[in-house]
Amino acid sequence: MQQNETTDGCAVTGRPAVQGFFDPRTSSIQYIVTDPATKRCAIVDPVLDFDEKSGATCTASADALLAHVTAQGFTVDWILDTHPHADHFSAAHYLKGRTGAPTAIGAHVVDVQRLWKDIYNWPSLATDGSQWDRLFAGDDRFGIGSLEARVMFSPGHTMASVTYVVGDAAFIHDTLFMPDGGTARTDFPGGSACSLWASIQDILALPDDTRLFTGHDYQPGGREPSWESTVAEQKRSNIHVAGSDEAAFVAMREARDRTLPMPKLILHALQVNICGGRLPEPEDNGRRYLKFPLDALKGACW
Repeated sequence: MQQNETTDGCAVTGRPAVQGFFDPRTSSIQYIVTDPATKRCAIVDPVLDFDEKSGATCTASADALLAHVTAQGFTVDWILDTHPHADHFSAAHYLKGRTGAPTAIGAHVVDVQRLWKDIYNWPSLATDGSQWDRLFAGDDRFGIGSLEARVMFSPGHTMASVTYVVGDAAFIHDTLFMPDGGTARTDFPGGSACSLWASIQDILALPDDTRLFTGHDYQPGGREPSWESTVAEQKRSNIHVAGSDEAAFVAMREARDRTLPMPKLILHALQVNICGGRLPEPEDNGRRYLKFPLDALKGACW
């Protein structure tokens, strides 16, 4: 797992330290965002490892986050997911068990739960968000040590997506990728290119020097993984946004999405992630099972 740390100027009030952990299996980035004054931190979008070929799960990625927390003498205040992920399992539930820190996600996760409850034919699924300790609405505030964090509702990629703004850092999940990677897809159930455009405009209205931390990097051209940009850089050179308007963006995004196959783990991951990262309960033989609906995602590209 590749790591990178942003440390310049961390002593400045309102400027958190940010450590990124790149997961090459899913091209995801997990983050530890820390208040340098108090050494209190939040973990953002942690990954629970899963191999779809063997059905094996493990906690190596999440344990690497815990090892960093321990080595640095940090205390975990929050375990945050930006949205219910379609390409990896969330390690939020596991990390809560290890740290005692509360878990949180955007309040509109209940809409995603209701949608997928029907897709999975899952009558016993609680669709009130009770699988998390806190559901954040847009503009909610919370603390990480002495830092104030706020929540931006950022739908488009999913109905529940949120951005966490902590000081001069914003964790923008699957909205904008790095400028050479463009933007996130919007063809999942409940997605919307129009909503994504509006969410991107909200993010780009932040101060130009705001540090933006993306949720994935697919390494265009085979370059090394990268995950930090600024508002100014995105406005200047994002290949899907710079020089575009809403109509052109929506047309581009919808046309592009029609060519993209679904993530290989979408049907695996959503049933775990709409439960806050909880794996299915063991059955009477002691084994856990995932359940896949066939032909549920009509029109998906093969």
